Amino acid sequence: MIKKLLEQIFGTKDDREVKRILKTVSVINSLEKKMEVLSDDGLRLQTAKLRDRLAVGETLHDILPEAFATVREAAKRVLGLRHYDVQMVGGIVLHEGKIAEMRTGEGKTLVATAPVYLNALTGKGVHVITVNDYLAKRDKEWMGRIYEFLGLSTGVVLGNMSPDDRRSAYNSDITYGTNNEFGFDYLRDNMSQSLEQMVQRGLNYAIVDEVDSILVDEARTPLIISGSAQESLRTYELFAAVAKQLGRDRDYEVNEKENSVLISEDGIKRVESILKIDNLYSEKNID
Repeated sequence: MIKKLLEQIFGTKDDREVKRILKTVSVINSLEKKMEVLSDDGLRLQTAKLRDRLAVGETLHDILPEAFATVREAAKRVLGLRHYDVQMVGGIVLHEGKIAEMRTGEGKTLVATAPVYLNALTGKGVHVITVNDYLAKRDKEWMGRIYEFLGLSTGVVLGNMSPDDRRSAYNSDITYGTNNEFGFDYLRDNMSQSLEQMVQRGLNYAIVDEVDSILVDEARTPLIISGSAQESLRTYELFAAVAKQLGRDRDYEVNEKENSVLISEDGIKRVESILKIDNLYSEKNID
């Protein structure tokens, strides 16, 4: 009863958050006339001006209203679409690292452009994570027109791309791709033998579409990296033959309870002898 009474007086936490954000939206709206009178070149110049403000110590929070107003005007000119106030609210929510729940048809793709542009101004890269290659490619080509109009580069990571093409996409200001592609590239980079082989750069900011599906449902399926099937088959055949030449309790111990096998030092030496190698765990024998 007391809780309901307090909520009637002060509003719920969500009500207070929306009220706070709407104050910022009012500032964004007050800049719309200023943006409308700029030429295309003048609007593009906003990107350099905002980056200069960051360079002298201002924060993303400081430049947010002007950055959002810039994107709104660019979207009007390039796509013929104008962000509604509620879409600006959603953009601020996403920028703050929170979840914005929107129904189909409410313009989620357009909502993301404002926080994506804002965070891309740092030059550290932004990931836009979608659920499939089609959406990644579509959104890159569609919303990418806004970013490229404003002088930012865009890229997309798709299956079967070469490492060089992936590296180029990740070096863009804004990179589109699926959770699987980003995840596998992250795993492969952590298995690389040199920095030159890596394709991703530092992780800065990401917007995840269908976040409940990607971070809950799909997260239950692990990402597994393996070699080609033919190579793996030959390796399994080889070690199946090696294992038959080892003796239990002499070369390895079996833990029935944990369903595991631990090879001994003598066992390792025996395997090295069978394979005619000096060190089973050296870099050249990692496979």
